[in-house]
Amino acid sequence: MAHAQVSPHAATYTSGRDISQTLESARSQVEERFLEGGTVLLSVMDVLNRLLNSLESVTKALDNKESSDTSADLHATVESLTALPVTEENRQQALVSLAHTGRELRKHVADMQETMRYLRTFAVTVKITGAGLAEFAGFAQEILERIYSGTDEVNRFAAHLDSLEKEVKLAASLGASVSRGYADTVPAVAAALRDDAAKIAGHRKDLGVIAREVGAIARGVQGKVASTLSALQIGDITRQRIEHVQATFSLLEDFLAGEDGARLDAGARQRLQNVIHHLTAAQMSEMCADFQRDSESVVKTIASFDHDTRDILKLRDQMSGENGEAGGNFMRALESSVSAAHEIVKQVDTASRQADQVSQSTIGTAAKLFEAIGNIRAVKTDIHYMALNTNLRCSRLGEEGKSINVVTAELRIFAGKLDDSADAIVNGLPTLEAAAGRVAPATDAGAGGLGESLTSAVGNIRSAANVMENELKVLAENGREVATKINLLIGKLDFQHDLGDVLARCADVLDGVAGAEVADISDLTETIAPLDRKIFKLYTMVQERNTHREIIPAIEGSAAAPAEAPKAENDEDLFADALF
Repeated sequence: MAHAQVSPHAATYTSGRDISQTLESARSQVEERFLEGGTVLLSVMDVLNRLLNSLESVTKALDNKESSDTSADLHATVESLTALPVTEENRQQALVSLAHTGRELRKHVADMQETMRYLRTFAVTVKITGAGLAEFAGFAQEILERIYSGTDEVNRFAAHLDSLEKEVKLAASLGASVSRGYADTVPAVAAALRDDAAKIAGHRKDLGVIAREVGAIARGVQGKVASTLSALQIGDITRQRIEHVQATFSLLEDFLAGEDGARLDAGARQRLQNVIHHLTAAQMSEMCADFQRDSESVVKTIASFDHDTRDILKLRDQMSGENGEAGGNFMRALESSVSAAHEIVKQVDTASRQADQVSQSTIGTAAKLFEAIGNIRAVKTDIHYMALNTNLRCSRLGEEGKSINVVTAELRIFAGKLDDSADAIVNGLPTLEAAAGRVAPATDAGAGGLGESLTSAVGNIRSAANVMENELKVLAENGREVATKINLLIGKLDFQHDLGDVLARCADVLDGVAGAEVADISDLTETIAPLDRKIFKLYTMVQERNTHREIIPAIEGSAAAPAEAPKAENDEDLFADALF
């Protein structure tokens, strides 16, 4: 190299301390900014992990077997509800049949009451007619008492039928109201349940698709964050290279202050300083170019986060239902429909209990009627035999007993009519019991079971809705935090805005101090060999070593060893050697 003319700036420069202070400011900013950026990136990674965890929770809630079971229960409930109008219609027909049977029995009871009135008239006539005969006075009174007893039995029989008719009338009235209500409400409620169940299935499917989309975007951002974290090594590399430049100036000062430096005259010292300035300027220039290239890549990657964030927030809003559809959770609408169905089931239970009461009461009444018929038959038998005995006595009395004999014969005839009415009632009682069995709900346990299944369904749906809303709320919060963190990240990691300018100014200062030409120090090779080795030993990158040797050629025998790279054992060693 030819001796270079030293620039005026270099002539006034006495040490690298001033430049080192400027470099220290740049180094501190690089360290601070990249450390801060790394912290923000790690926080973004953390919130992305939470977002993915909340997505997993939402997916589990969507795949919840209990929700599927609830859906199956709802379909079964819809079928049961749909059958209610037919069931109630059958019950109404049974009540009509029961009322008709009761009316038929009422006719026979009326006949018995009419017969008992005739018997009382004949008994009183016997008592009057036989008033002159002492042996008939007590006997006539006994017949009259038995007739009164029979009358009471018949009246009790009639009272049982009256009570039954009132219950049947009440049940029929309630049933008619329920039946009309079913016609108005059951089809609509059943249709709403079907519609809501279908909406839930579709909504859950849509949520699953959106959850997978959010997960894919979040994992993509996760990958970008990981690559950005890896790319942030440019900050550590830049910091190290600045430190190497600073150390180079320190080593130069130490050298000039030492014995070797003392042997150099003023011209040699200036030439050595010029070469070191060119060396540090070259290192800074390459460092700035690398920083510009790599940091620009980092900024581009981070800038792409903004689009990903908007997509995550948009999908998050769709999952959270911020479009106004039932709070994003169709389960709430379904809960309302099930609650309406539950009200119908309450009516079913009320009507069923009323019908069961009528049925049990009818069966109990039938048993009482059987017992009453037996008592009436016993009265009829007593009257018959009393009248027969009276006829026999009257035959022995001759003309005195003839009038009584006529009356008691009529008594026997009308007492026999009680048998006809009793037989008709006895024949009608099985029909009464059969009608009562049809009035009782054939699926009484099923009606109660329907109420229980609906109550369980309401609880399960409410629980599922709460779980889903909570998970979506967590998801929304994590999505919002991801957006906030990424927006903060974009601002924090815009390294070129400040750091690139600072590093460029440092490079310009060094380049200005160095001047246009590199001084020739070939005559100082042996003297500066210790300084050359110390500076060369600072480097951790092959690029730095190559740049060094372009400015200060290797000194034969002394500098070869430090520059020689260790033998690579594998691909990872080759990769590491290529960088460091």
